[in-house]
Amino acid sequence: MESQQLVDMMKALGDETRLEIVSMLGSQELCACEILSAFHLTQPTLSHHMRILCASGLIHCEKTGKWNHYTLNLEKFEQIKTFVDTLKHPVTRACSSCKE
Repeated sequence: MESQQLVDMMKALGDETRLEIVSMLGSQELCACEILSAFHLTQPTLSHHMRILCASGLIHCEKTGKWNHYTLNLEKFEQIKTFVDTLKHPVTRACSSCKE
């Protein structure tokens, strides 16, 4: 995974509203109207958040009639998990410049 992709995903998750939307999508596909009813947002504001999540690749959008239906892109979340897992086991190196 490219660094910029990871940065874009992390930025998308860095907003409280978007993080809550992702959490909601963790259990099921949702229509934009269902997401909208869970928040005190205007439709344009929700569209802004969903555009960011879609652009980052974290969610899939499928248009059905006049409504958009959203699901998580689990592949992207697996990539984030893989990155985080690498942080759990850092390589230990002695710095040659440091003297103990």
